[in-house]
Amino acid sequence: MNPFSMMKNLAGMQEQLKKAQDEISKVEVTGSAGGNMVQVRLNGKFELVDIILDPICVDNRDVPMLQDLIKAAHRNAMEKMQETLKSQLGPMLGGLNI
Repeated sequence: MNPFSMMKNLAGMQEQLKKAQDEISKVEVTGSAGGNMVQVRLNGKFELVDIILDPICVDNRDVPMLQDLIKAAHRNAMEKMQETLKSQLGPMLGGLNI
């Protein structure tokens, strides 16, 4: 293979990677549990941005249930983020299974 061609392809791949990183930074998903009583929002870096609690689920007598709902909503958001990134970045990665 021609080394100059490889360098040109590498530059194109770097440009695509930069574009993908920019797109990822804009992505946000919301996961929910308990019929939307608990919602969590993640950004494209999988960072927890927000937790939204319906006041009805805040019962100091049942804290373990609320903790379980928060974990379930976070799991749901992580799954949605993975699906979103896979669908948005899949074409850019050219079939690589990342």
